[in-house]
This record gives sequence, structure tokens and C-alpha cells, in this order.
Amino acid sequence: MLKKYPIDTLRHSTAHLMAAAIQALYPEAKFGVGPIIENGFYYDMDLPQQLTPGDLPKIEKKMRELTKKDLPYERQEMPLDTAMELFKKLNQPYKDELLKDLKKHGTTKVNKEEQETLGKKKNTVSIYQTGNFTDLCRGPHVASTQNINTQTFKLERMAGAYWRGDEKRPMLQRIYGVAFHTKKELDEYLHLREEQEKRDHRKLGSVLDLFHFEDIAPGAAFWHPKGMIIMKELERFWREIHDKEGYLETSTPVMVKKSLFEQSGHWEFFKENMFSLEVEKETYALKPMNCPESTLIYSHTTRSYRDLPLRLSEIGRLHRNEKSGVLMGLTRVRQITMDDAHIYSRQDQVQEEIKGVLKLVKMFYALFGFKPSFSLSTRPEKAMGEKRLWDKAEKALAHALKESKLEFDKHPGEGAFYGPKIDIDISDSLGRTWQMATIQLDFQMPERFRLEYVDQKGKKQRPVMIHRAIFGSFERFIGILLEHTGGALPLWLAPIQVKLIGIGSAHQKYVEEIKKTFDEEGIRTELALENETVSKKIRGGELKKIPYLAVAGDKEMKAKTLRVRSTRAPKGKGDLGEIKIQKLLAKLAEEINQKK
Repeated sequence: MLKKYPIDTLRHSTAHLMAAAIQALYPEAKFGVGPIIENGFYYDMDLPQQLTPGDLPKIEKKMRELTKKDLPYERQEMPLDTAMELFKKLNQPYKDELLKDLKKHGTTKVNKEEQETLGKKKNTVSIYQTGNFTDLCRGPHVASTQNINTQTFKLERMAGAYWRGDEKRPMLQRIYGVAFHTKKELDEYLHLREEQEKRDHRKLGSVLDLFHFEDIAPGAAFWHPKGMIIMKELERFWREIHDKEGYLETSTPVMVKKSLFEQSGHWEFFKENMFSLEVEKETYALKPMNCPESTLIYSHTTRSYRDLPLRLSEIGRLHRNEKSGVLMGLTRVRQITMDDAHIYSRQDQVQEEIKGVLKLVKMFYALFGFKPSFSLSTRPEKAMGEKRLWDKAEKALAHALKESKLEFDKHPGEGAFYGPKIDIDISDSLGRTWQMATIQLDFQMPERFRLEYVDQKGKKQRPVMIHRAIFGSFERFIGILLEHTGGALPLWLAPIQVKLIGIGSAHQKYVEEIKKTFDEEGIRTELALENETVSKKIRGGELKKIPYLAVAGDKEMKAKTLRVRSTRAPKGKGDLGEIKIQKLLAKLAEEINQKK
């Protein structure tokens, strides 16, 4: 029986096993770094030929051969200079570069993955030898390759990765793999991956005709009419709720002079993520967030304590200069539609306002079947303003979470540069966690923009600013929702709510008349005009994730009914039978209004 090592040790050892197999197959391979990641590992390498996914089984086969040889993972610590000589001799320039940086700068120039190369003593590094493969690595590792079960790892995919994340440096080939303690865990993971690929929102966006991407606009979606229905319905719902909660909607310019962001602090702390341009010899920027401009609406009018809390909302179009390598469908974009709001309050109102936002968040997410979890992110190393104000803000957020009877984790150093925040994560139907809403308490921005209100005694006071978003962004939320539901959106969001199918040409006029009636009632319908059998038309509606399919033949035409099938019902319960037109309309209207 194999010894059970900690899972990180097993995965790191499997990464070395993969690298040893690659070196055996491609002796000229030059290696970058190979850290562990969630569920597995990767390794970056410079190879004399371009690998394809078809090469992965060959590498796996070599890995299994090496496990049978029972090769030990031999550890040795050596001085930096000795290690540099060793890796020069081995013709491993990337390892040599890491060692030179370690010698010159210590750990200041070394990232998290590269720190795994450090030794336990100053000016030393640890080296691991596995067969003919030698690597810089802190360890620990399993005793030998025989301790790795050949049935519990798999090489998954390939990608390109710039050396040390620098677009000006060589592009290396990266191979990702996964490893588990048991075959059952691996099989469960692979099944989940298969389900994730089926639900990939980029595929669903194409299949359901919602949106697509073009190389001419990286990080920005081209929304099709059906996709815009989802966007508009979410916006409509968002506005209805915010109107009820006393928010006042605003709109601010997309492009402003850089001086605004210099005053807010964004130019100093966020400049690399902003798009700037020259207009008439002056620098402008596309706004990456709405908050600086929101302060100008607040300060445009003299405010009294009676005006507070003032809740200003905005569905704003933002732009952020994300690197092309991290763009990912709708979940990581450059053009963002943010569901933003800024609350200006007196200090004695802060707790109730934050509790109100937390209540709103829980209501929003419950509607979509998401379970939220909460965390408090505190002052980062690079922050703006006095520490005492940060401490005060952090205590206020923690107290609001406790008063709302919500359990929360702490994330030290992960707050925004201008204030601490509550981060809200959600779990989807595949068990994945997504970071979504944020609630940020800010004493800095009111100070920088000299925001004021007149108190009961006629004295001028600073308001507190609460930044909050619930969806996070419409693009990201829609991408996550599509994968959460597999594209089977609830009726109120579905671009097409009912597909009308006539059995034959004699029934076409009947379903066309029904479509007119449904259109008048605001039900989004589609006629099945394909020259196919009824069963194929029904199957087509199911593939398009249309919630209701309604069929009409002689019997239904005579009785003024439709035979209705629900594609959202549990298996075996989808056939709802014959339903009168008005009764079906009432059923649909109720489901839409209740947002089931």
C-alpha cells in the first residue's frame, strides 16, 4: 500500500515527475517554474518543438514508466554560487537567471512560485534530483517515484506563458496536470471538468446566439439581440429594486481629464489599469470606476444632514486595461458594465446602511440560487490615508457583519487602496466559488474631495462614503449565471420564453395568431418554421434552452388549446398536457412576476 503524503507534496512531486519525463523525451528542454495550483500543478518549459495535445498521452506514458523505476527524490542544499555553476553546466538558463536575481536582490525580486526554490539557510538553495532531472525546489517531496499512484494523475491541457509574466520575454510552453490521492477523486474531478466544458459560457453564448468576441476588440463582447434581452431584464430588475430602496440613478461621463483621478488617488494607485489618451494636448482617461465622478454630483449641491443618507446609483460603462493573457470570456473583460452605487451617510448611519446593503445582497443572490459567503478585507500594504481611519472603517464593517448575524472570514491586506471592504463570494451549481459583490467603507475619498454636509448645529462635517456593487458587473454575472444554469435561465430572463410548434401546415395560421396574442401580453415567443418533424423541432427547442414548448395539431386547434412541455421540469414531469390559451398566459405571467 502506498504511503499517503500530504496532497500538496504529492502534486509537487508529480510536477517533477512530469518534468523528468519531458526531459527524457526532449533532452534539450529548458525549464522555467513548476508550482502546485488548485487541484494540481503546471510546468513551464522551453522546447525545441511545439507540443500539441496529442503529445500529452506520450508524456503520461513516460511518467508511468519512471514511477516503476522507483527513482528517489534526492535533496541537497548548496551555496548559490555552486548552484549557479551547476545549472550553467546543465544548460538551464531560466534557473540560472533565478539564481542571479536571488544573489543580487534576495527575495525582493522573487515571486510566490519562485520562492519555492529557496533553501532554508541564507545564501543557499535546495536542489532535488529525480533520475536525470535536476531542479531548484524547496520541497518537500515523496520518497521516490514509486510513491505516486499511476492511476491518480492526468495531464489536462497546454497553454503559452511568458517567462516571468513579461510580454517582452520568451513565450514558454506550459503543461497543466492534476493529481489526487485516489482514482475515485480523479474520476470525480474529470467528470466535473467535463460538465464545466459543457457549460462554458463562451460556448453557450454561441449556441444560444447571445454574444460573441472578435479579435478587433479583445475583452469586449458583441452582444446579440437575444443577449441584450438578458442584459435589459437584469437592468430592469436592478432598477425596480433600487427605486424601492431609495436609490437615485445617475449617469456620469465615460472620459474625463486625468486631474480627477489624480485627486482621487487612482492615477497613483491604479494608473497601469487605465486607458489614457491625448486630446488637444491634454491627457484624458476612460474611467475605470464611477466613484470619483459620483463625488462631483454630491458636491454640486450644498447638503444638509437631512439629505443623508444619499444613495446614488449608476449603471456605468467602465474600461480597465487588463492584460490580454488574463482575458476570459465575460468573466474577465476590458469593457465593463458595472452595477454601481455610492451611499453618502453620517457616521451614525453607517451601520444601518451597511446592514441594508447586506440584506439586499442576500435577497439578490437567493433569487438566482446562489449561496453567499462573506469576508472582511483589511488595509493593504500600499494604501491611502491615515491608519486610524482604516481601523475605524474596519471595525464598522466587522460590526455590521456581526449585527447581521453573518459569519465571515478575514483577508488581511486585501482591501482597496482607499478603504477596507466586505467581499461576497457565491457557490454555483458545480461547487465553484466566485467573488462577486463588494461593500467598501471609505473615509479617504470624502477627505480628498472635501465633501461636506451641514449638521444640526450649522457646522460643516465630512460624510462617510460607502461603495457597493451587487452583480459586480453585468458581463461577469451573466457569464457565471449561464454556467450555473447550463444556459437554462429562469423564465423571466430567457430570451425566448415559448416556442410555438404547429404539427403541419394546416396549423401554421393558428400558431401565428397565438404568437400575436402572446406578443401583445409581453411573452417572448418564437415560431418553429424549420422544415423538420415535430420531434426534431421539440429537440431543437430543448437544445436552445427555451423554457416552454407548445404544440398545436387538429385537436388543440379545435379546442383552442396548446399541448405544453416544460424543459425546466424534473425528468419525466415535463409534459403539462393541454392548456387553454388564457390559462397558459396567466401561468406564464405569474411565473415571470414571481421570478421563480
